[in-house]
Amino acid sequence: MITVTHRRYVPYSHAHYAGNLVDGAYSLGLFGDVATEVCIRLDGDEGLFASYDDVQFKAPVQAGDVLEITGTVVRTGTRSRKIAFESKVVCRGTGGSAAAVLDEPIIAVTATGTVVVPPKG
Repeated sequence: MITVTHRRYVPYSHAHYAGNLVDGAYSLGLFGDVATEVCIRLDGDEGLFASYDDVQFKAPVQAGDVLEITGTVVRTGTRSRKIAFESKVVCRGTGGSAAAVLDEPIIAVTATGTVVVPPKG
């Protein structure tokens, strides 16, 4: 199986709610980016997201966070790939321009999803 990991800084311009929170869809968009790389690596094609089977919002994501987004292929079909995703906060802004690396990452969002790729040949 293959695992792909991206890291992304969450800019303050993406804050959507009080307390500099970003919406839950922010991590889902990043899951899509990871899934695209998975498909490119496995199939030489960007693929298309077909569905999410399970999405769990476990902790808030804030502007100033650094997220680590991981996708691991857990099942491969003829044209489908089922991927387990995890979004973890690995750094968090602490005020002004200050930030800290977290001793223990915070699991913010988990999901499983299915992508499809064109038939071979």
